[in-house]
Amino acid sequence: MTVQECQQGLSRRSFLGWAGLGTTAVGAAALGATVGAKAAGSADPTAEAGAAYDFLGTHQSGITTPAQDRLHFAAFDLTTDRVSDVTRLLRDWSRAAQQLMFGSDVGTFGAMSGPYDAPPEDTGEAVGLPPSGLTLTFGFGPGLFRDAKGRDRFGVADQRPAALIDLPHFPGDNLDHGRSGGDLCVQACANDPQVAVHAVRNLARIAFGTAAIRWSQLGFGRTSSTSSSQTTPRNLFGFKDGTANIKAEEPIALDDHVWVGRSDQPAWMHGGSYLVARRIRMTIETWDRTSLREQEDIIGRAKGSGAPLSGGEEFTEPDFAAMGSGPNPLIRKDSHVALAHPSHPGNSRILRRGYNFVDGNDGLGRLEAGLFFLAYQRDIRTGFLPVQQALAASDPMNEYIQHVGSAAFAIPPGVTSPGGWVGESLFGSG
Repeated sequence: MTVQECQQGLSRRSFLGWAGLGTTAVGAAALGATVGAKAAGSADPTAEAGAAYDFLGTHQSGITTPAQDRLHFAAFDLTTDRVSDVTRLLRDWSRAAQQLMFGSDVGTFGAMSGPYDAPPEDTGEAVGLPPSGLTLTFGFGPGLFRDAKGRDRFGVADQRPAALIDLPHFPGDNLDHGRSGGDLCVQACANDPQVAVHAVRNLARIAFGTAAIRWSQLGFGRTSSTSSSQTTPRNLFGFKDGTANIKAEEPIALDDHVWVGRSDQPAWMHGGSYLVARRIRMTIETWDRTSLREQEDIIGRAKGSGAPLSGGEEFTEPDFAAMGSGPNPLIRKDSHVALAHPSHPGNSRILRRGYNFVDGNDGLGRLEAGLFFLAYQRDIRTGFLPVQQALAASDPMNEYIQHVGSAAFAIPPGVTSPGGWVGESLFGSG
C-alpha cells in the first residue's frame, strides 16, 4: 500500500488486514507509526474521507488543523482522588487517540476479535470507516487543580496557570451548570459524525471508574476557517462567520495570540493554549422575522458577500470611520464586528473553532439551536475576556442570543515522542 493510498482510503478493517490483525498492527499505531499521516497543523483540506492526522506534534491536533465539518465535544468530571488513576487515564487516552486518529480500532484486539466471553475493546460502529480527518484535543479544567470543595486532590494546585481564570458572570448569561465546567475535556473533530462520536464514546468507556461525562455537545457545519485553504462558512443566522480568524498559515500571529510562549508561566504549558467553550442559544424565530437591513446593521457586514458595510470585499479591513450620507458611520459603533474587532480598546485576536448545533425543539416548536463557540488563545485574560465584556455590554445581537453553557480549559502541549502522553509535562512520569 502506497502512502497516497494510506492517506486516501485506509479504513479500520483494511488497516488491520494490511498489518496482520495482531498486536504488531496495534503497536505500530500506538507508537505513532501512522503511514502517510499528515501533521496536525497541515494546511491541506480534510475533505477526503481517508485523510489522517498524526497524534504526535509540538502542539495538539484540532487547533490549527483545518476545521472539519463535525464535532463531538465532551467535558468530564473526575470521580477519583488518586493521582495514579488520572495519569493512567491520560496514558490510556493518549494511546487510544493515536489508534483512533489513524483509523484503527481501540485496543489490542479491537471490535471483532479477542476473548469471546469478554466485551470487545472497541464498540465497533466505526469499523469500515476511514479516519475522516479525525483530531482529538485534550484539556484540563480548573477542577483538576482544585475541586469545588477547595481540595487539591492530585497535588497540582500550585501548577494551575493564572491564565486559566474562572470566567465571570457576564450580563445576559443564563448558564445551565449542568452544561458548564468540567475537570477534563475532549474535543473530537472529523468529517464523519460517526467517527467523532465513536472516538468520544470509546474514550468515555476507557475512563469508566476514573472520570464520567458531565456534559457533551454535537456540532455540525464549522463556523470558522482555520486555514486559508478553506472558504468562510456561515452560522445559523445566515452570515459568514470567522472572516478575520487566525489561520494556520500565520505563524507569527499564532505565536503571539494562540500558543503559550517560553516566557509564559507555568513552564508545563509551553506550546499549549487555553480554550473557552460557550454554548450560545440563538432565538432563530425572532431573527428570521428581522429585516435584512437590521440584520446587516447588527452584524456590520453584508449578508451575501461578508464584506464590511464600509465597502470592499469579504477580507477588506473594516473602516469604522467611514461615514454614510447621514450623520452616522456606515458601520455602527456597537455592531458585532466593531465590538469584536482587535482594534477595539482592550481586544486581542483569538482563534475561533466553533460549530452550529440543533438539539431538537421546545414545547412551542422553537428550535433549540445556536453556536457552540470554541476559542483558543494564549491567555484568557487578554483574549476572550475583554472581547466578551465588550459584547455583553452593548452588542445589539444580545437581543437574539443567550449564553447558556460555559467552560474554560488549559490545553497542554502536544506529545512529541512515541510512548509520550498528554499531560506528561504537568504530572511528569507519574
